[in-house]
Amino acid sequence: MASFIPPKVNNFVAWDYVVFAALFLISSGIGVFFAITERKKTTSSDFLVGGRQMTCGPVALSLTASFMSAVTVLGTPAEVYRHGASFILFFLAYMFVIICTSELFLPVFYRSGITSTYEYLELRFNKPVRMAATMIYIVQTILYTGVVVYAPALALNQVTGFNLWGSVFATGIVCTFYCTLGGLKAVVWTDAFQLIVMVIGFVTVLVQGTITNGGLTNIWEDAQNGSRLTIFDFDVDPLRRHTFWTIAIGGTFTWLGIYGVNQSTMQRCISCKTEKHAKAALYLNLLGLWVILTCAVLSGLVMYSHFQTCDPWTAGFISAPDQLMPYFVMIIFSTTPGLPGLFVACAFSGTLSTVAASINALATVTFEDFVKHCLPNLSERTSTWVSKGLCIVFGVICTSMAVAASFMGPVVQASLSIHGMCGGPMLGLFTLGIIFPCTNWKGALGGLLTGITLAFWVGFGAFVYPAPAAKALPLYLSTAECIVNNTETVPTMFPTSSPVRPHLAETWYSLSYLYYSAVGCLGCIAAGLLISLVTGPNKGEDIKPLLIRPVCNLFCFWSHKCKHLCWCGVDHDDSKALHEGSEDNLHKGLGKKAEANDALANGFNKETLSHLPGYNPSEKSYTNTSIETESYF
Repeated sequence: MASFIPPKVNNFVAWDYVVFAALFLISSGIGVFFAITERKKTTSSDFLVGGRQMTCGPVALSLTASFMSAVTVLGTPAEVYRHGASFILFFLAYMFVIICTSELFLPVFYRSGITSTYEYLELRFNKPVRMAATMIYIVQTILYTGVVVYAPALALNQVTGFNLWGSVFATGIVCTFYCTLGGLKAVVWTDAFQLIVMVIGFVTVLVQGTITNGGLTNIWEDAQNGSRLTIFDFDVDPLRRHTFWTIAIGGTFTWLGIYGVNQSTMQRCISCKTEKHAKAALYLNLLGLWVILTCAVLSGLVMYSHFQTCDPWTAGFISAPDQLMPYFVMIIFSTTPGLPGLFVACAFSGTLSTVAASINALATVTFEDFVKHCLPNLSERTSTWVSKGLCIVFGVICTSMAVAASFMGPVVQASLSIHGMCGGPMLGLFTLGIIFPCTNWKGALGGLLTGITLAFWVGFGAFVYPAPAAKALPLYLSTAECIVNNTETVPTMFPTSSPVRPHLAETWYSLSYLYYSAVGCLGCIAAGLLISLVTGPNKGEDIKPLLIRPVCNLFCFWSHKCKHLCWCGVDHDDSKALHEGSEDNLHKGLGKKAEANDALANGFNKETLSHLPGYNPSEKSYTNTSIETESYF
């Protein structure tokens, strides 16, 4: 059997190292800058949420950079190359996610004046529910961060010959350094810089790749002839990996778990000085998501046009699909020193932003949900140093998790599977609290455990018994024009037999990975409502209107009786006054029966009420400006 000879690919030259090193130096420099300029602000609030005075612009850029990581830079073009441009349908999923996040979840979190999103769960249910959710989030984030640290290190190893694990630890050290020095402000502004690097890297690859392969018209024709432009597949089979429905529905559930209730996202939104700025940041972020998605999909099509007659993965020139993009870059920029370094800087920009965001969010939830409960009398200075110490600890843990990521398969599927298995049940839990007033703490805890069980059952089953290729439908890849080496190789003497697959492997375990989040979310909601009804639903008068989002008002606007029924007895009239911005009614709505209600039954206590954000008539929005200096009660 003949073997293929790969084309010669050069390693980095001096200019590539200069460009790549500049990314690390500038990122670290931003951390040092904020460590110096913010040295007089020693409170944990300044460190963890930027003093709650951020504006929408840098927060929007930070949000885009944090979730458009190296998984997007490396994984999405490879997905498009192998499976076609249907990935562009995430355009719809992102839109649905941002609308739901900004109109459903954000107002509740922002107006509650919380720092950790899991504080809401104690306000709405009780402390055990909060602790369980926090632990799940910590596990989810550490696993995901391991994937996004490993991905660019793999790219760097492929194109430069650098030691793989040396790259991993360099990434972790730099992220931990500027995150620990400068806090959230350093993370946000570094993310903004890194997003610019990501876009420049993508655009450079697109321009050079388009010129090399004969222009946009030729690339489009090649993609069409190779069936890469078959986008709208309306097959309702949930076992199919990517169809219109799996991406539009499953993708929405998956990314809503990432955005809507994720601490990393909400921590940035909460850091904004007004709710209006927070919403604007989310909608501006949507534009950023669309730009990065478009660049990634077009890069995949350009790459297919280049390799359409000699697929380097099938030919064995590279060992994994995620190495396709860096391999392609090193070929098209073989005579242009510095530009390969720019692309690798692009991949690492996504990673640095994501890892830093994760470290900062992990430190925040650990400090707010565990440290402050165990050591409630810490001084502000001590709290800040504890927060910095937590950043260092989680930096080490997240970097170490990259070792496990090397066994998780393609980075896009691995990362979205992790988010689906953990994020789906969390999304269901917060949905129970915010939309369904009848849910009690037993239903919330039981629903969370049910959702986690279902999501991990299908996720681990799929890992052990991968779905058959017929459901993934990888498109044809040719090696017809690869250079052939006539040396014969010895064929395998003993054919391997496929392992016995249980019946569930052809059905339940073959479910599209994008549905994992939907399974966990819907399972959590269904079980939570059922358990709540069996054990006695919550009484409306025990729940503060601020903790419930009046979604039913959209459908019951004509009838106060219907509103009262849908709100399960919660005083929606007080909530209406709160939304209209009357501070007198805000005090009345939140303080009503406060002394009579048990803290674990309704979740409110005086300490929490004392720092609720208020309505600012001049801004026509809820604002954080008075949180540190005024008390409503």
